[in-house]
Amino acid sequence: MTSTHRTRTPRERYRDQTRAEIKQIAVSQLAAGGVEGVALLRIAKEIGMSGPALYRYFASRDDLLTELVVDAYQAVAADIRAVDIAAGGRTALHALATALRDWAVAQPHLYLLIQGTPVPGFRAPDETVAHAREVLGPFLAVFAEGRPSGSVEPLVDEFARWLRDDTAVAAWVEQRTGLSPEEPAAAVALTGAITAWSQLHGTVGLEAAGQFAGMGHRPATLLAAQVDMLADAFQLA
Repeated sequence: MTSTHRTRTPRERYRDQTRAEIKQIAVSQLAAGGVEGVALLRIAKEIGMSGPALYRYFASRDDLLTELVVDAYQAVAADIRAVDIAAGGRTALHALATALRDWAVAQPHLYLLIQGTPVPGFRAPDETVAHAREVLGPFLAVFAEGRPSGSVEPLVDEFARWLRDDTAVAAWVEQRTGLSPEEPAAAVALTGAITAWSQLHGTVGLEAAGQFAGMGHRPATLLAAQVDMLADAFQLA
């Protein structure tokens, strides 16, 4: 068998190392001053490179931010995939929610980059949708077991229509659950995953942004209560 592996040249290795160093500095700037603190010229100065030279590695600030967004999604998706959801039900839901929160509070600057206030003028590439779905994928499997209560049935009906109208979403749900779009459980899975995303983003996002400072509760306790309410709404065991 002929191997297709090709050894990278020293030039290619140097380029990859330099790009990684640029991104590392950009993440440090992001942590210190938010998105507004990410400045290519300051990165160039810190790395000992001229501004024009740095543009050979990243064509623009948006180009650099795009890679940081993709890297962040890949990192949180890896943590979510590592969760054991074999137990199913609310146990699995709590485990997924905890993994997401743990990742977010450990690097709030990255969480807010992908889930916080949109960056003026910046449009994330279409590929980020696929990365976001990697984060939500395991939630689909958990909610596929659900039996929606009356309060969420109108929402399930709307998501059932979405499944019928959007072949890409239908394919994603089927890939993650094995359910065809026509099966009622597919709409339940999608409804639960999107509802969980909105609930978790609300609580985790507020914590990551420091909005709970000075309040008389632990964010982890609030999140656990919300997860239980969500599990109750879908009658997860």
